[in-house]
Amino acid sequence: MNPIHTFDDARRAVEHGASVDEAAKGLVANLSEHERLWCLDGDAPTWAGLKFLNDDGYHKSVFVGAELDRIGFPGIRFSDGPRGAVVGNATAFPVPMARGATWDLDLEERIGDAIGRELRAVGANLTGAVCINLLRHPAWGRAQETYGEDPYHVGEFGAALTRGLQRHVMACVKHFACNSMENARFSVDIQVDDTALHEVYLPHFRRVVDEGVASVMSAYNSVNGEWCGQNHELLTDVLRGEWGFEGFVISDWILGLRDAGASLAAGLDIEMPYRMVRQQHLPAAIERGEVTWADVDRSVERVIATLLRFDHVLSAPSPSIDVLGTPEHRTLAREAAARSVLLLRNEPVDGSSVLPLDPAHRVAVIGRLADTVNIGDGGSSDVWDLSCRTVLAGLRDAIANVAHDDGTDLGRAAATAGAADVALVVVGYTYVDEGEYIGETDPSLMSLFPPGDEADVVDQFRGSLEALRHTTKPERTSDRPRMFSRGGDRSSLRLPHADVALIRAVAAANPRTVVVIQAGSAVITTEWVDDVPAIAQAWYGGAEAGPGLTDVLVGTVNPSARLPFTVPVDEADLPAFDRNATTFTYDRWHGWWRATREEIAPAYPFGFGLSYTTFAVRDVAVSADGSQIVARGTVRNTGVRDGADVVQVYAELPDADAPARLVGFARVDVAAGAEAPFEIIVPVDRLATRDSARRAWRPPTGQHTITVARFAGDPAATTIQLNPGNTAS
Repeated sequence: MNPIHTFDDARRAVEHGASVDEAAKGLVANLSEHERLWCLDGDAPTWAGLKFLNDDGYHKSVFVGAELDRIGFPGIRFSDGPRGAVVGNATAFPVPMARGATWDLDLEERIGDAIGRELRAVGANLTGAVCINLLRHPAWGRAQETYGEDPYHVGEFGAALTRGLQRHVMACVKHFACNSMENARFSVDIQVDDTALHEVYLPHFRRVVDEGVASVMSAYNSVNGEWCGQNHELLTDVLRGEWGFEGFVISDWILGLRDAGASLAAGLDIEMPYRMVRQQHLPAAIERGEVTWADVDRSVERVIATLLRFDHVLSAPSPSIDVLGTPEHRTLAREAAARSVLLLRNEPVDGSSVLPLDPAHRVAVIGRLADTVNIGDGGSSDVWDLSCRTVLAGLRDAIANVAHDDGTDLGRAAATAGAADVALVVVGYTYVDEGEYIGETDPSLMSLFPPGDEADVVDQFRGSLEALRHTTKPERTSDRPRMFSRGGDRSSLRLPHADVALIRAVAAANPRTVVVIQAGSAVITTEWVDDVPAIAQAWYGGAEAGPGLTDVLVGTVNPSARLPFTVPVDEADLPAFDRNATTFTYDRWHGWWRATREEIAPAYPFGFGLSYTTFAVRDVAVSADGSQIVARGTVRNTGVRDGADVVQVYAELPDADAPARLVGFARVDVAAGAEAPFEIIVPVDRLATRDSARRAWRPPTGQHTITVARFAGDPAATTIQLNPGNTAS
């Protein structure tokens, strides 16, 4: 292999047969000590960077790390993207939780492809779009950024998004691991045993790693006494040792590590986004022998090798900036918004269901959120889409006679509702109520910040800002606090009192009342559910939220969403949650597993959702051949509208103390009066259990109960006993 002095030399070496690891090693050998250290953190200065961040910089520029002009190495150019490219005026898609409700992996992959194209157009080559922390409790402020409560379901969606994104950029999966509390994220230590960790809180991360994700972002919190950004067990023993991850690890932003040397030794490759902790302390840690230059080289080699591995993607021409918000992407956003609308209730009034709406009827649209752009959290996942359409706008496109009242006066709202054929009440939360938390933190963390910036780095940074493309700030953000919002974890799972009073006033005036909920996760409906005949959860539906919801409300699209979590009857039905905890224990029991174990009937079970038609799952057969379980059958559409159902496969293990598992699902489109086949293949290793003593996995043995159902606890489910190594019995 010829000497490698530049990144182009490394590319040519790979083209001539060298491995990416060999080429990266050869290039790093010719870097100076300063260049090698430069690759271990973000390229921006801390204080100047924070000033830019406070001036909406997160939406104006990618964050660069490890760029080396001398050798032509582009480094990483990061932008977030859970619901669209965060830099520029990109397309806002529905939040991931809404997309998780579609149970449609093909749709998620197409969304990943669209977001990836827009990210490349704004100059990114790496995105933190793949957020897959489990929804352990619906009060978590960033619930909207993940896909649900079940590790298999979440992992499949994370893998689908990764596939789509990585046609255009490198994807980064976050936050590793056990990160599902927001207010305490900088201080809480999560205590979790090896079994719960590997069977509940890590399988979805492994699924995305197996899909080939380029990067992993560590979490802020600590796990079993060590901060995730310097947790050797997570970042080296598990991620690289057990799973064979070949990419690079970045920290979460600004406060993602506490100790420069410990983080490097543990396996964290790049501190993001600033020259902060490592710039101050890593040289001295090397001098003291706490870490070595071999540790430095290992991390730099990982970064370079990963970019070489993705060079065929990143070297392709970038799309034009005109790709942002194209009609194609807006059509996709509308499709996703419609498919995510979850019909929870649709009872008849005077012999007929309230939904779908008759476009010829007079419709009253009521509530503070009806004519508000409400696309979710105002933190790092926010998208500056300039063309967002509200519920009211969507309905006025489809229905000629629409009256609107903001609901601030109950008497006036009731009068408006009473004069209409149908009343639609839009209620729920906004970024003020739930989202990423940037609030009070431990004052001692200020010691992590450097006393000042390096002058040459500041000059370089300011020069890069002069070349930025203009990004227009949406008017809807004008009343927000600077930098990020401060939503945090929810203080209640119920609607605000004003919303409940509005629902009751409108329902008393018009018996044909539909409640539309905008929220990132579960909302308890118990206190008012019997007052109304119809309820739909519309999430934070993105730029086309209004038209997408309208497509479902008027019946152009038959609702097909299914719950990605369990909705309880009461808060007491859930595991404990303390948003100010300094230590907390995670076990294996939350969501639908806990409801089953404790024999608690949920208000709406995991996997549940209504349609304007009806379905029956028939002719179910389950077989096993030693390597896989195959569930086959047909879905019969027993109604008069075309629609889609979701068939779900659950496995109950021989160990009575182990939670059951969702192990497969399939979305099946079926025409009215017709039937369609399904086949769901479950690899047997999906039933393996953790052997904590050996830090390994036990293959499944003994009789398993396999259930083919339409939701967790479905009384019409088909249940079959089998040994995974043998044919069904």
